[in-house]
Amino acid sequence: MALTVLVYQRTESPLLSALTFATSYLPWLLGGPLLATIADRFPRHRVLIATDAGRAVLLATMAIPGMPLWAMLALLFAVSLGSPPFESARSALMADVLEGDRYAVANSLTNITLQLAQVFGFVVAGALLSLLSPAGALLIDAATFAVSALWLWARLTPRPAPAGELGEGPRSIWRDTGDGLRLIRHSPRLLAIVGVLWIGSLFAYAPEGVAAPWTDEFGKGATALGVLLAANPLGVTIGGLVIARLVPPARRERLVGPLVVLSLAPVLLAGVVGLVMGAGSLPFGLAVGLLFVSGLGAAWTIPLNVSFVQAVPNAFRGRAFGVAVSGLYGVQALGALGGGLVAEGLSAGGAVAAAGAVGLVAVAPALVAFRRTQGSVAGPPAGEGPSGA
Repeated sequence: MALTVLVYQRTESPLLSALTFATSYLPWLLGGPLLATIADRFPRHRVLIATDAGRAVLLATMAIPGMPLWAMLALLFAVSLGSPPFESARSALMADVLEGDRYAVANSLTNITLQLAQVFGFVVAGALLSLLSPAGALLIDAATFAVSALWLWARLTPRPAPAGELGEGPRSIWRDTGDGLRLIRHSPRLLAIVGVLWIGSLFAYAPEGVAAPWTDEFGKGATALGVLLAANPLGVTIGGLVIARLVPPARRERLVGPLVVLSLAPVLLAGVVGLVMGAGSLPFGLAVGLLFVSGLGAAWTIPLNVSFVQAVPNAFRGRAFGVAVSGLYGVQALGALGGGLVAEGLSAGGAVAAAGAVGLVAVAPALVAFRRTQGSVAGPPAGEGPSGA
């Protein structure tokens, strides 16, 4: 967020601002599936600790006084390289430890925690940018990664690497990556799940990429930018609580379609509000409220995640998660870049409205496929494990 504001202040370009925001997602698109295989090749607790420790060092380096903007962006890209192995290891480890509805509840609580952290982070970041330099904010960010690494080292129970479950010797990292891709490509169920995940996220989160220029169109500053970015995660938090605690497990999967629509329709309306009403506190408040409602609908990721886990063999979860999450962050980067490109020709509000409208149409085929493949389970790629032999 600090670099996004800095770039927009220097260039006044929505596209370059969006490109900066998307930089943290690009490693998923460029090398996510490859990096995610690390979660299946090494003990997952070691992967978690090492990636957090490395990111703490890189973020502290970004805070060195006089660091050129291009170098800070390069370091941000390097920081983001730790996300694919970390997220894949975390997701796969949780599925190893918990089963059935315990996993569903734990997954929802994890998502709620992550969303609350985003709400807190965005709001505090907006305030910090008004009080401190970007370097000060980056040092605080580095400290959070260091605390995480120490906490994981002290509290997480060591477990062996899962690769041995296949009963094979050393394997090529490229082969592991190919296995994850083939597993999803040959499973209609997994293709439908990742289709909903990628397409829905591509358009639902597009407003984040143009948040800085969009806030400027409302006549607001950095603090308001933090509030705008926090609205969606806050909605996801509350929606996740409702899904996890009030909706029976048997009904959660059937809510995916309606919730996807609920996550995209408010994005369309929020963009229209800015275009019709212009600058001011009232339209800004309405836009924030609509993004909050969009976040409520975005709780569809919780039952979708459970469906994904149920359809993937344990030994391939790290690789499969890597492909799915890599695509997720990759399409978010593309959504941010697309929003910035549209905003260059129209306006930030117009880009947000377009994302909501196109998203509602584009996600429909994936939702139909998701409904048709309900109950299917993916098998290992051809030639893998006992069944392949």
